[in-house]
Amino acid sequence: MTEDALVIFTPSGKRGRFALGTPVLTAARQLGVDLDSVCGGRGICSKCQISPGYGEFPKHGVHVDDDALTPWNSVEERYKSKRGMAPGRRLGCQAQVMGDVVIDVPPESQVHKQVIRKSATQRDIVMDPATRALFVEVTEPDMHNPSGDFERLKEALAAQWGVTDVIADLALLSRLQPVLRKGEWKVTVVLHKGNHDTRTRLLEVYPGFHDGALYGLAIDLGSTTIAAHLCNLTDGAVLASNGLMNPQIRFGEDLMSRVSYAMMNPGGDVEMTRAVREAINALAKSIAEEAKIDPRAIFEVVFVMNPVMHHLLMGIDPVELGQAPFALATSGSLSLDGRDLELTNIHRAARVYVLPCIAGHVGADCAAVALSEEPGKSDDMVLIVDVGTNAEILLGNKSRVLACSSPTGPAFEGAQISSGQRAAPGAIERVEIDPVSKEPRFRVIGSDLWSTDPGFAEATKGSGITGICGSGIIEAVAEMRLAGILDQTGLIGSAEQVGTERCVTFGRTQSYLLHDASAEGGPKIWVTQGDIRAIQLAKSALYAGARLLMDEMGIEKVEKVILAGAFGAHISPKHAMVLGMIPDVPLDKVISAGNAAGTGARIALCNVGSRNAIEATVHEIHKVETAIEPKFQEHFVNASAIPNAVEPFPELLKIVTLPDVSYNPASGGGEGGRRRRR
Repeated sequence: MTEDALVIFTPSGKRGRFALGTPVLTAARQLGVDLDSVCGGRGICSKCQISPGYGEFPKHGVHVDDDALTPWNSVEERYKSKRGMAPGRRLGCQAQVMGDVVIDVPPESQVHKQVIRKSATQRDIVMDPATRALFVEVTEPDMHNPSGDFERLKEALAAQWGVTDVIADLALLSRLQPVLRKGEWKVTVVLHKGNHDTRTRLLEVYPGFHDGALYGLAIDLGSTTIAAHLCNLTDGAVLASNGLMNPQIRFGEDLMSRVSYAMMNPGGDVEMTRAVREAINALAKSIAEEAKIDPRAIFEVVFVMNPVMHHLLMGIDPVELGQAPFALATSGSLSLDGRDLELTNIHRAARVYVLPCIAGHVGADCAAVALSEEPGKSDDMVLIVDVGTNAEILLGNKSRVLACSSPTGPAFEGAQISSGQRAAPGAIERVEIDPVSKEPRFRVIGSDLWSTDPGFAEATKGSGITGICGSGIIEAVAEMRLAGILDQTGLIGSAEQVGTERCVTFGRTQSYLLHDASAEGGPKIWVTQGDIRAIQLAKSALYAGARLLMDEMGIEKVEKVILAGAFGAHISPKHAMVLGMIPDVPLDKVISAGNAAGTGARIALCNVGSRNAIEATVHEIHKVETAIEPKFQEHFVNASAIPNAVEPFPELLKIVTLPDVSYNPASGGGEGGRRRRR
């Protein structure tokens, strides 16, 4: 008897075993994977396109052979010849499983498209861009003054604008003469002089007076999502913000698994570099279309990202970042040509600026947060937490600033959660649980109504209720603790102990039923004991990193907490503190900074002087390496309790009551699992 094959879908992480010959689309449907199909599997609509992965996948514990799927067939060939299909793609309805395989579902093949929650935050920025346009009148050529057209253009720039030492590449020089003559010796030039440049670059020349705007992209290249802001380089206005999933997620959800992929698979780093550059090109094209601008008017790009993303974008093997002493190939800022990074959907001469990294695990994204939030100018002792798959943490005030990175993993973004999904319409994002009845109510992305409100079913008919995203699982776990469904150690009580049939036994653990749509053919959405453990691991890593910085600073409490990133914008401070994700402070001292890394990227894009400022600042920030600090483990273990095993959280207890329950039989809990008070 032939053994069934293991099929693993990314980015959802859902997996299952299927008989050989099962179509990938069928496997996806049986696992509840978000894979689109309109034509019913006849190979007509092409919405079920997938990207199979081959080779070693240490994270998943599988090796994928080249023949893990059936060969390319005539239906796929017909579709590709008529409409085209990206290299490496297959149709999920045609490709059949013939062995263990890892299948990536690209964003455009997902029914519930990702909602990239990294919109631009309002910010006053002093405009001093590196790229600007100038109108000049050039002297016509003269038989008695046989200088070249470019030389006379440079003379005009020096005389009329005080711009000297201008250079141009060969491609532009080859177009200069017809443009000058078409404009009757009046032209508009686009010039660039960054903070690293001693000379001014001529990027473009237009005949006559050209009043078209110049644009730049500020890109926050995260492990899970890539977010971009399209900015007008004249006034700093954000014309559009857009984003997509980082396709590298199919090589590993967290940074170290991607480093491992590069280590285990020769050429793996090249694969990941190609994937992310293609994604950035697609993002540049889509954001230009959204703003209805010509992508050739994008003359500059600023990147912020963590060190592993930094190396993979640059085409540098990240292997050294996977082992002590975590050495970067370069930690300084970079100024590059866009074509060095194969950025083809912007102006061909566009310039790229990459903010500096702080250390081996604290990247340019953390530097961008420091540029945006300026902890070194604060009177208060402020803790800044930017949570993604990797948490970047800053602590300090005018006297000193510390930084560290903590590996929280993807649980906060809905991954590694049994009913988890990315933030998309239909995902549960807010949760409340009645502490008496233990009955939940919730809100989903795409509707402002709670599940108990009239009209909720009608409002969510289009999206359905499909799973729970990162903000939803955080609130669900915190609410379960507040309602006494969960004890301090993170154990879920049984139906008898808690007093609700929503607690159901699976094997040796309990799960809490948050929503049951099985009667309508929908899913049951559970919070399982495994989900609780995943959140505990993530929040413990986050809190331990913050506590380590407090130790280094020699303090026991902070005065203000700033939550940065999509996490900060969508998580309530109360629920974060109930979980023990952040140190205990008055709730009015916990504020959201929105996408601070993206804001820092926009500041660097629009103000060339800010680049010098952040390059100086990173040298003043002291890096604490969590991986080698012995107290990290102690803080981590203490933080695994909800909210904490040893720290009392007095500010939190002023506003909430944490039920004193214990569901561990070994603890000697009283009737119903409730601990007797002494």
